[in-house]
Amino acid sequence: MRQAFLALLFKQPAHGYELKQALESALGPAWPQLNFGQIYTTLSRLERDGLVRSRDVAQEGRPDKRVYELTAEGRRELQEWVQATTAGPRLKDDFFVKMVLSRVSGIADAADLIERQRRQYLQALKDLDSASTPAADDDPAASLLVEGAILHLQADLKWLDVCEERLSSHREHKH
Repeated sequence: MRQAFLALLFKQPAHGYELKQALESALGPAWPQLNFGQIYTTLSRLERDGLVRSRDVAQEGRPDKRVYELTAEGRRELQEWVQATTAGPRLKDDFFVKMVLSRVSGIADAADLIERQRRQYLQALKDLDSASTPAADDDPAASLLVEGAILHLQADLKWLDVCEERLSSHREHKH
C-alpha cells in the first residue's frame, strides 16, 4: 500500500478517505476494500519515514482534516518503485515447501496436500468468476486484475497436475 499511496499523492495532496476512494476507484471492485485502520497506519509510517508530510486543513462547520502530500524523498522512492521491475517466478512458494517436506518428513501425504490445494484454487476461480460482473467488465483495471488472477490460478492448477503426475510416476518407479 505504501507505493499506492505515494502514487496517488504524486498528483495532489489528499486526505486518508480521499486516498481510499481513489485507490478503490482505480483498482476496481475486484480488489479487496481497505479498512481505515490500514490506511492511517500506512500514512503514519510514510510520514515517520519522511516520505509524506501532513497538515491540518480547516473545514467550515466540521473538524479539521489531515491532508498528506509527498516529500522530495517520497518522490524519489516512488520513482525507484516505478522504474523497478517486478519479481519473476515464485521460487519460495509455501505450498511447494509443504509438499516437499511432507515427502521428506512424513508429516502429510503429498497427494492429499495437492488435492486440498487444487480444491482451494478451484474455489478461488469460482470466486473470481462471480467477481467478474458486468460492472467489473466496464472497468478495465478490474477486468485486467480478475483476468490476471484467473490466468495465474490456471497455471497453478496445471502445475499441480504436473506435481501429481511426477510424484505418482516416481512412486511407481520405486516399487
